[in-house]
This record gives sequence, C-alpha cells and structure tokens, in this order.
Amino acid sequence: MKLHVEVSGSGEPLLLIHGLGSASTAWKPLLPALTSHFQVITIDLPGHGQSPLEHGTHLDPESLARLILTYLDQVNISRVHVVGNSLGGWVALELAALAPERVKSVVGLAPAGLWLKPDITRVRGEARARLMAKTLHKSAPKLLRYKFARQIGFGTVSPQWDRLEIETCVDATIAMGTSRGYFPTWDAFLGKRFDEKISPSIPVTIIFGDTDNTLPAHSSQERSLAPAHAKWIVIPQCGHAPMWDHPQTVISYIEETCRG
Repeated sequence: MKLHVEVSGSGEPLLLIHGLGSASTAWKPLLPALTSHFQVITIDLPGHGQSPLEHGTHLDPESLARLILTYLDQVNISRVHVVGNSLGGWVALELAALAPERVKSVVGLAPAGLWLKPDITRVRGEARARLMAKTLHKSAPKLLRYKFARQIGFGTVSPQWDRLEIETCVDATIAMGTSRGYFPTWDAFLGKRFDEKISPSIPVTIIFGDTDNTLPAHSSQERSLAPAHAKWIVIPQCGHAPMWDHPQTVISYIEETCRG
C-alpha cells in the first residue's frame, strides 16, 4: 500500500495525521511555524487526499497505525513525534500503544475513539455532509467565496467559521468530496474504541474544543480511556478542528509536548 507523503522543514521528525474525510491539506495553517523547527511529515490515509484505496486494505485505526509504521520503516525513521486530528488522533494513540519505542510524543486534537459506547451504525448527519461535499466539491472554489455557503458547510464544525480562511474551507470540501475511503474507513471503526495502554514515558496531550459538535463532551470525550498521565486541554471558542480555530495555541501545545 503506497501512501502519499510530503516532507518539509528540518529538525526532529513530526508526523501529522488527518481525520476521516480529510487530507494532509488540513494542516496548512500550522506548517509555516512547524517546519521552522521540525521535519514535518504529512500523510494522506488510504482513500484520502492523493493516497489510493487498494482492495483488501484494512482501515481500522490499529491497522492504519501499522501501515504508518511500515512507511516509517521504509524511510528509516526510527522515532517520531505524532499529531493527529479526529480519526488521526486515534491512530496516533494506537501508534504509541503499538510501538512505544518509535513514538516520542503524541498530541491528539479532538481524537476519536474516546467513547464508552461506540456507534454501531453511521451517523446520518455526518453521512449527509460527505454526500453534499461529493456533489459540490468541484464548485467549492467559487461557492465558498460566499459567507452563506461557508456557514452552511462549516457552521457546525467551527464556532469561528466566519474567520476561517477560504482556502481552508475549499481544501476541506475537496478532501471530503473526493475521499473514496470515507465510508470504508468509517465502517472499519464501527463498534470499536481506543482502550489500549500507553507508556507513561511518552508525553501525551489531548486537546478538545469546547464547541465540538462532531465529538461532543457528553458522549465522545471519556477521560478514563485516555492515558492516565495525559495532559487534557479544553480550548474555548473552538470546534472539531483546533488547528483551524486556534492555530497558534495548538502550535504552542505541540512544541511544549515535544519538549516533554
């Protein structure tokens, strides 16, 4: 399985893993700052962004973590800091649990998998968002110039939707609309949650927004499933993509966590 990967900057390796229906383009707001201190590795998960979806690929979070470990072996990277958003945050946690000797630190931005009762069927509203993006993604560059369109598309994702860069909204819509791996990956984690142990020697920071409508606090932010030593942060006026709503705050937490 060949994954699309881009590498920029210099320093300690820092791996960024996007969420379901997203792509490596989601990290653009953080790249100028992070590439000045780290060798930043952005990866497109199977069937997302520019990575193909090959028949028979296992898409559950643990299998995705193993796939990333295979990539790291291929390019001779022994240890990395890992940051992930949503599904990518779950994969980051699985990486640390699977291969503690390979992971220097973890930052989970609104990580999925921290729910006591996993869903066993797809959530209708999220499924509709994918179908809408698939229908409209080709017209996104023109359509998303209009404020009403950004509100419809991103009003539930971010309490600061009206401050998001148009490029961020366009990238996200195209990523969602073209993600052939969206439903297969979703189906692969139905009925599952993160319940592995992570070594206390690995610094872990979990960050949620106080207005996360995708993974709300009452159902999807169970602290008992996170590592006991993890630093747990809630950012005000922040939705499901903290790196969009508060990029400088997120950069600070990433740098702090990487320092240990």
